[in-house]
Amino acid sequence: MESINRRKFLRDGALGLAAISLATRGTSPAFADPLGLPIGLELYTVRNELGKDFDGTLQKVAAIGYKEVELFSFLNKKASEIRKSLSAAGLTCPAAHYQTPQLRTGLDERIEYAKELGLSYMVCAFLQPQERKSIDDYRHLADFFNKVGEQCQKSGLQFGYHAHNFEYTSYNGVVAFDELLRLTDPKLFKIELDCYWMTMGGRDPAVYLKRFPERFPLLHIKDMKPGHAPTTDLKEGSDAFTEVGRGSIDWKRIFTAAPAGTIKHYFVEQDICERPPLDSARISYDYLHNLQV
Repeated sequence: MESINRRKFLRDGALGLAAISLATRGTSPAFADPLGLPIGLELYTVRNELGKDFDGTLQKVAAIGYKEVELFSFLNKKASEIRKSLSAAGLTCPAAHYQTPQLRTGLDERIEYAKELGLSYMVCAFLQPQERKSIDDYRHLADFFNKVGEQCQKSGLQFGYHAHNFEYTSYNGVVAFDELLRLTDPKLFKIELDCYWMTMGGRDPAVYLKRFPERFPLLHIKDMKPGHAPTTDLKEGSDAFTEVGRGSIDWKRIFTAAPAGTIKHYFVEQDICERPPLDSARISYDYLHNLQV
């Protein structure tokens, strides 16, 4: 009888703790920050501020609450200088963006710089119009990206690609983005899924997260003003940015669709701000910090 009572006590206690946990989930900040990850900022958002005061801007980014950042440019600084500035602000930098010419020439030097900076991910940020005129261009790029990914992996880095909306163009029924996924090695080539650009391109981030759970370790969290029709034209799609939580993208749905443990980092980004960029960054941070998923 004593053993039965003890089991009942333990069971009831566990149920009680679970009930308390559920009751407090909606109010406790411990359950904020989607996926339990630090909220990051793509520094392109505050590019002008960084150009005027690099260290001071990093301090302001950290004061908002951001813990991680992603570099869009190195501003002709040594890796040791950037790392020192980040450390002084209490920030870490797991990822940085590169253009294809930087990956085609001097890749070894880029990799060494990335390692000195402390990166985990080297991400190709953009394709120039002449690089993406046809589906064959994307097929050639897939081969190139596999080779870059292999070289990065040998050095302990992960290579990835940040898509916009033009990659969702269909060429005789073949979607360029899907072809990149088909022809690249999932271990060598990851995607930084930009939720704004994928949505603008007429695709659903939640669907892709569920369909290809191993491909998306990085997310760009960027919101879209309501009322914009999908387009794969970059210029037409570049005028609908807004702060996270003030647009039309369903963030709860996206974060819920993210496979457990596969998203490693996510970064707020706002290409164009209608208010001071640090104010926009604060609005987006506050929304995410309090978002219950």
